[in-house]
Amino acid sequence: MSRRILLIDRQTSLVELVRAQFPNEGADVTLTTSCDEALAILRNTPHDLVIADIQMPTMSGSQLTRRIRSEFPQIGIVLVTSYTALESPTEVIQAGASDYVTKPLQADEFAMVVRRFLRRMDFDREQRAVPRKSNSTLGFEGIIGNSRALMQSLDVAARAAPTSATVLIQGETGTGKELLARALHLNSPRRENPFVTIDCGAIPPALLESELFGHVRGSFTGAIANKQGSLESAHTGSLFLDEIGEMPIDLQVKLLRVLQNGEIQKVGSNSSHAVDIRVIVATHRDLNLMVKAGTFRQDLFYRLSVIPLEMPPLRNRTEDIPELVHHFFEKARVRNRRESLIFPATMMPYLLHYHWPGNVRELENLIERLVVLARADEIKVADLPEYIRTETPPGDMSQLAFPPEGVSLDGVERELLLRALENFAWNQTKAAKYLRISRKTLMYRMAKHGIQRSDASARGKRTA
Repeated sequence: MSRRILLIDRQTSLVELVRAQFPNEGADVTLTTSCDEALAILRNTPHDLVIADIQMPTMSGSQLTRRIRSEFPQIGIVLVTSYTALESPTEVIQAGASDYVTKPLQADEFAMVVRRFLRRMDFDREQRAVPRKSNSTLGFEGIIGNSRALMQSLDVAARAAPTSATVLIQGETGTGKELLARALHLNSPRRENPFVTIDCGAIPPALLESELFGHVRGSFTGAIANKQGSLESAHTGSLFLDEIGEMPIDLQVKLLRVLQNGEIQKVGSNSSHAVDIRVIVATHRDLNLMVKAGTFRQDLFYRLSVIPLEMPPLRNRTEDIPELVHHFFEKARVRNRRESLIFPATMMPYLLHYHWPGNVRELENLIERLVVLARADEIKVADLPEYIRTETPPGDMSQLAFPPEGVSLDGVERELLLRALENFAWNQTKAAKYLRISRKTLMYRMAKHGIQRSDASARGKRTA
């Protein structure tokens, strides 16, 4: 699919960077050095994305963004800024920019930002064009978070999804490996066909072969009828093998034959037949170490790891916790009919400081528990498990004076950002380090909440 990208810059270096980063993606790139000329081009030729330097002579980045957004609301806008620019990222995001990148440009970061928008654009087009079987199933948009660690994995996954390449998803328990596998399927040409899941660690080894390949009647004691296996059930669709590291080594040989020949043979049968499946596997174990130990076949490992993906642990993406909490809290209180329940700001520092060995699943389960067991209309710090309460949040943040009636989770995040910035005299680098997020993430979230330094004086007047 061809994408039209319009670059607005006084130099040609941005064109060279775009063409170098997207050589195989059918991008039709146009360069102009004038904002007025850019608007004329957009009026004559539809474009998908505008990438513009924020420091143009005739029009500010915010002005250009508003002009484009008012006339062409569907176009994505990525602005290139610098730390010394007169306009802050807050201003351009509020004006309607889709995202921004900072100078000096890092090629991988720049490509990730652009691909993230193009991926979202493609998904929106598919949503409008293709009827879904179920609105309850989620694609990449159902994976919550914007941290760099997560977005790097999703960027690779989005490029792999439209293919039939085998994907190996690695990550700790509870990181969302099955959610990513479903997203790969939903963003593939097989989306309307079956998505079949087998947990290799939950089925006894003696039964796993029959579950995968099926069996014919009389092939073993208890086989009273023919049985279709998961490989056959997934024909024309995707098969997700969770915890592939638990598969017995003798069965690994048979799986390897399926990947090589595209044929299966039921237990007790003398004939084989072809299947068309895409295989996605996941594991929390280190398959490289298992190969060295002789417990996992090296040839199968190479077949499975065509596209390796890593789901990062929650402790490496703590900046995503407020958004995850908001998502899980809203779902849990509606599901449990606790719509009046409040999640107060005093809770968040504890959740940000905890190391989450059970990852996103542990966080989701905790929020559900808090919603179900809350005695009043406000969740209390005392409702947290003791192992979380006993860990003192950094900087003694538990003593912050938050409104007793509670605030929204967006308000929680805004408050934390403001206080961190104030603690370091609005030094963004130090505030970001204190919050354990990148400076770019801090700037993005400041823009999201409309935080500017002028807020400090306003807060001072309110508290005076």
